[in-house]
Amino acid sequence: MRYELYYWPEIQGRGEFVRLALEEAAADYVDVARLPARRGGGVAALMRFLEDEKTSRPPFAPPFLKAGRLLIGQTANVLLYLGPRLGLAPRGEADRLWLHQLQLTIADFVDEIHDTHHPIAGSLYYEDQKAEAQRRSTLFLRERLPKFLGYFETVLERNRRRAGWLVCGSRTYADLSLFQIVEGLRYAFPKSTARLERKHARLVALHDRVAARPNVAAYLASERRIPFNPQGIFRHYPELEA
Repeated sequence: MRYELYYWPEIQGRGEFVRLALEEAAADYVDVARLPARRGGGVAALMRFLEDEKTSRPPFAPPFLKAGRLLIGQTANVLLYLGPRLGLAPRGEADRLWLHQLQLTIADFVDEIHDTHHPIAGSLYYEDQKAEAQRRSTLFLRERLPKFLGYFETVLERNRRRAGWLVCGSRTYADLSLFQIVEGLRYAFPKSTARLERKHARLVALHDRVAARPNVAAYLASERRIPFNPQGIFRHYPELEA
């Protein structure tokens, strides 16, 4: 099956968590909004699903995935669907639920990271909420970032398989997502992240293990990987780490 991923074409954002899973599995997929309009792509192709009144189960926002007749929204939900089909999820129900729980926790983490630069409203420019962003980032770096990183370090430590992955003995979509979290934090908050990484050796090792996966490494070196930029979830404003 050829999957159709719908996400904004100029940012990594939440769509990147899905892209990493598709790339790692060498899945047949198309990033629709990044195609030229003459080939049925562009933002207009994405907006049709959001605005068309004939869409019986419309997604709230990108990313969403078209898989045959299915239209699946919400990042964690898309990965819940793709995981078993791409070999990125364990077979047992308890393990799959645990994996999904971790992905939902990553989603919470992503929201808090986003709110460091947009604590008041996403509809306002960063410049309109800089004072609030400074205060939010100070608290995030002091309280929330260590808590989240510490939690995932603990999960890695308590995995009975001792394989260096979050769940059972092989990589899953949550490992790929956690790799993306570390990459993004290194971009957005380089000094704070470097300091905390010294206390989270298992997390750093997981990041490096994912980066070395052949398909992931090829993707990161390709033009398909959109660079971090000031429009995405992870944004580097030096004043927020002052």
